[in-house]
Amino acid sequence: MGITRSATRGVSSATTVTEPSADLPRAADPASLSALPALPALPPLPSIGPVARRVPPGGARREWQRARVVEVRPENARARTYRLALPDGQPHVPGQHYMVRVVAGDGSMAQRSYSVGSAPQSPAEVARDGGVHVELTIERIADGDLSPFLHDEVSEGDHLDVRGPFGGWFVWRGDTPVLLLGGGSGVVPLMSMVRHWRAKGGPVPLSLVQSVRSPADLLYAGEYGQETTLIYTREAPAGWPRAPGRLDAATLTPLLGSFRAADTEVFVCGSAGFAEHASQLAASLGIPAGSIRVERFGPG
Repeated sequence: MGITRSATRGVSSATTVTEPSADLPRAADPASLSALPALPALPPLPSIGPVARRVPPGGARREWQRARVVEVRPENARARTYRLALPDGQPHVPGQHYMVRVVAGDGSMAQRSYSVGSAPQSPAEVARDGGVHVELTIERIADGDLSPFLHDEVSEGDHLDVRGPFGGWFVWRGDTPVLLLGGGSGVVPLMSMVRHWRAKGGPVPLSLVQSVRSPADLLYAGEYGQETTLIYTREAPAGWPRAPGRLDAATLTPLLGSFRAADTEVFVCGSAGFAEHASQLAASLGIPAGSIRVERFGPG
């Protein structure tokens, strides 16, 4: 049962106490209390000094800019690389991506993120090229938001709105041993790392494992060297030493000898299914989970 309380102005049902009860002890006279002992002085709070925020590549706000398409080249039947000249660009870090935006005549807009496949330019290359250039490799997805338009409508000399570079987690600066596991077009940001590593003279151990369905699906054909292990899951070239099949422990284990150091980084990029399988496989073979960085891609 609930309880309802009511009150009337000037009337209280509570007992009124006008004098302290004789049974209750009276408070001591404050003058009779002894002084409390003094506390020792507290040490000063530690100081970390002035804090300076590091501005990320591309600027703190990464404003939209109008990029010019200076080259379009096919990578396979469904993927093209777009080389863009950026008027206000800064060299990216391998693994980063750009947003690409297209606004139609009726005001509708589509935008998607695309990974950079090129290595960061050196100052000499920026001077040679007349500014910062980046390469975005884009696979045509039949029902994608933006890739069909880019493949059908954009050619050399056209302009695109881009914003970036973005990404601070899935990036490699070239100074730690690195194992790269790519599936399909997930190789794009990993190829940026490989190209950066080559430009620096291969200063640390690097190995790339690239998994594709068939030779016709391979991006950057002819560019893979001894650092790369190619895996075909559906159809392999004639005489290929490995039968078609997904990435497995027998393939990955022999590559792990150079990647047991504490500072080793592992980058996994591909479809959700590939990323889940490859990251779990690496962890099951002794790679610390904290060293594995995963990026999944979706339809474009």
